[in-house]
Amino acid sequence: MSLQIGDSAPDFSLKGTQSDDPVSLTGFAGSKSVVVLFFPLAWTGVCTKEMCGIRDNHAQYEDLEAQVLGISVDSPFALAAWSKEQGFNFPLLSDFNREASRAYGAIYDDLLGFKDVAKRAAFVVDKEGKVRYAEVLEKASDLPDFDAIRGVLSSLT
Repeated sequence: MSLQIGDSAPDFSLKGTQSDDPVSLTGFAGSKSVVVLFFPLAWTGVCTKEMCGIRDNHAQYEDLEAQVLGISVDSPFALAAWSKEQGFNFPLLSDFNREASRAYGAIYDDLLGFKDVAKRAAFVVDKEGKVRYAEVLEKASDLPDFDAIRGVLSSLT
Protein backbone atom coordinates (compact mmCIF):
# COMPACT_ATOMS: atom_id res chain seq x y z
CA MET A 1 0.00 0.00 0.00
CA SER A 2 1.30 3.42 -0.85
CA LEU A 3 1.63 6.34 1.50
CA GLN A 4 -1.24 8.70 2.10
CA ILE A 5 -1.33 12.46 2.66
CA GLY A 6 -0.53 13.17 6.31
CA ASP A 7 1.59 10.03 6.79
CA SER A 8 5.14 10.36 8.03
CA ALA A 9 7.44 9.80 5.06
CA PRO A 10 9.77 6.83 5.49
CA ASP A 11 13.39 7.88 5.68
CA PHE A 12 15.92 6.45 3.27
CA SER A 13 19.65 6.65 2.79
CA LEU A 14 20.65 6.03 -0.84
CA LYS A 15 23.76 6.42 -2.98
CA GLY A 16 23.42 9.37 -5.30
CA THR A 17 24.95 10.82 -8.44
CA GLN A 18 26.27 14.06 -6.96
CA SER A 19 28.39 12.77 -4.06
CA ASP A 20 29.91 9.63 -2.63
CA ASP A 21 27.93 10.27 0.55
CA PRO A 22 24.46 8.71 0.81
CA VAL A 23 21.49 11.08 0.60
CA SER A 24 18.81 10.76 3.26
CA LEU A 25 15.37 12.31 3.43
CA THR A 26 15.97 13.46 7.00
CA GLY A 27 18.96 15.44 5.76
CA PHE A 28 16.48 18.03 4.44
CA ALA A 29 14.28 18.16 7.58
CA GLY A 30 13.61 21.67 8.75
CA SER A 31 15.21 23.31 5.72
CA LYS A 32 13.41 22.25 2.53
CA SER A 33 10.41 20.41 1.25
CA VAL A 34 11.38 17.42 -0.88
CA VAL A 35 9.86 16.17 -4.12
CA VAL A 36 10.53 12.44 -4.25
CA LEU A 37 10.14 11.09 -7.78
CA PHE A 38 10.34 7.35 -8.30
CA PHE A 39 10.85 6.27 -11.92
CA PRO A 40 11.19 2.83 -13.52
CA LEU A 41 14.43 2.80 -15.51
CA ALA A 42 17.11 5.19 -16.75
CA TRP A 43 17.50 5.78 -20.47
CA THR A 44 13.89 4.90 -21.28
CA GLY A 45 11.78 7.37 -23.24
CA VAL A 46 9.21 8.42 -20.63
CA CYS A 47 11.77 8.52 -17.79
CA THR A 48 14.06 10.70 -19.89
CA LYS A 49 11.16 13.03 -20.71
CA GLU A 50 10.20 13.28 -17.03
CA MET A 51 13.69 13.89 -15.67
CA CYS A 52 14.61 16.33 -18.48
CA GLY A 53 11.42 18.25 -17.65
CA ILE A 54 12.60 18.54 -14.05
CA ARG A 55 16.05 19.63 -15.23
CA ASP A 56 14.60 22.29 -17.51
CA ASN A 57 12.26 23.63 -14.79
CA HIS A 58 14.59 23.18 -11.82
CA ALA A 59 14.55 26.89 -10.95
CA GLN A 60 10.81 26.67 -10.23
CA TYR A 61 11.44 24.06 -7.56
CA GLU A 62 14.31 26.06 -6.08
CA ASP A 63 12.03 29.13 -5.93
CA LEU A 64 9.54 27.01 -3.98
CA GLU A 65 12.28 25.98 -1.50
CA ALA A 66 12.11 22.37 -2.62
CA GLN A 67 14.74 19.73 -3.30
CA VAL A 68 13.96 17.24 -6.07
CA LEU A 69 15.25 13.68 -5.72
CA GLY A 70 14.85 11.14 -8.53
CA ILE A 71 14.93 7.50 -7.41
CA SER A 72 15.09 4.29 -9.44
CA VAL A 73 16.29 0.73 -8.94
CA ASP A 74 19.13 1.28 -11.42
CA SER A 75 22.69 1.01 -10.12
CA PRO A 76 24.39 4.21 -8.94
CA PHE A 77 26.87 3.76 -11.81
CA ALA A 78 24.14 3.67 -14.47
CA LEU A 79 22.41 6.68 -12.89
CA ALA A 80 25.67 8.65 -12.77
CA ALA A 81 26.33 8.00 -16.47
CA TRP A 82 22.74 8.94 -17.43
CA SER A 83 22.85 12.06 -15.25
CA LYS A 84 26.11 13.17 -16.84
CA GLU A 85 24.80 12.50 -20.36
CA GLN A 86 21.59 14.46 -19.73
CA GLY A 87 23.08 17.22 -17.57
CA PHE A 88 20.69 16.65 -14.67
CA ASN A 89 20.99 19.37 -12.03
CA PHE A 90 19.46 17.40 -9.15
CA PRO A 91 20.43 14.10 -7.52
CA LEU A 92 19.40 10.74 -8.86
CA LEU A 93 19.45 8.07 -6.17
CA SER A 94 19.88 4.34 -6.52
CA ASP A 95 17.35 2.19 -4.70
CA PHE A 96 19.15 -0.92 -5.96
CA ASN A 97 17.93 -2.95 -2.97
CA ARG A 98 14.34 -1.76 -3.48
CA GLU A 99 13.86 -0.72 0.16
CA ALA A 100 12.64 2.84 -0.49
CA SER A 101 10.41 1.79 -3.39
CA ARG A 102 8.73 -0.80 -1.17
CA ALA A 103 8.42 1.60 1.79
CA TYR A 104 6.63 4.13 -0.43
CA GLY A 105 4.40 1.51 -2.07
CA ALA A 106 5.93 2.33 -5.43
CA ILE A 107 7.12 -0.96 -6.88
CA TYR A 108 5.87 -3.20 -9.67
CA ASP A 109 5.80 -6.92 -9.06
CA ASP A 110 6.31 -7.25 -12.82
CA LEU A 111 6.85 -4.60 -15.48
CA LEU A 112 7.24 -6.09 -18.95
CA GLY A 113 8.92 -9.14 -17.46
CA PHE A 114 11.19 -7.17 -15.12
CA LYS A 115 10.66 -7.94 -11.43
CA ASP A 116 10.59 -5.31 -8.66
CA VAL A 117 11.01 -2.16 -10.76
CA ALA A 118 10.03 1.18 -9.20
CA LYS A 119 6.66 2.53 -10.25
CA ARG A 120 6.47 6.07 -11.53
CA ALA A 121 5.39 7.96 -8.43
CA ALA A 122 5.61 11.43 -6.91
CA PHE A 123 5.56 12.51 -3.27
CA VAL A 124 5.92 15.93 -1.69
CA VAL A 125 7.37 15.74 1.82
CA ASP A 126 7.21 18.90 3.90
CA LYS A 127 9.96 20.23 6.16
CA GLU A 128 8.52 18.24 9.10
CA GLY A 129 8.65 14.94 7.19
CA LYS A 130 4.92 14.64 6.45
CA VAL A 131 3.58 13.54 3.07
CA ARG A 132 1.67 16.45 1.52
CA TYR A 133 1.19 14.97 -1.97
CA ALA A 134 1.13 11.33 -3.06
CA GLU A 135 0.65 9.95 -6.56
CA VAL A 136 1.55 6.38 -7.55
CA LEU A 137 0.89 5.64 -11.20
CA GLU A 138 -0.02 2.17 -12.39
CA LYS A 139 0.92 2.86 -16.02
CA ALA A 140 4.63 3.49 -16.52
CA SER A 141 3.77 5.63 -19.55
CA ASP A 142 1.90 8.20 -17.44
CA LEU A 143 3.59 11.22 -15.85
CA PRO A 144 2.87 12.76 -12.45
CA ASP A 145 0.75 15.92 -12.23
CA PHE A 146 3.56 18.47 -11.94
CA ASP A 147 1.13 21.42 -11.79
CA ALA A 148 -0.46 19.85 -8.69
CA ILE A 149 2.98 19.20 -7.20
CA ARG A 150 4.03 22.83 -7.68
CA GLY A 151 0.68 23.93 -6.23
CA VAL A 152 1.28 21.93 -3.06
CA LEU A 153 4.82 23.29 -2.81
CA SER A 154 3.50 26.83 -3.22
CA SER A 155 1.11 26.30 -0.31
CA LEU A 156 4.05 25.23 1.88
CA THR A 157 6.19 28.35 1.34
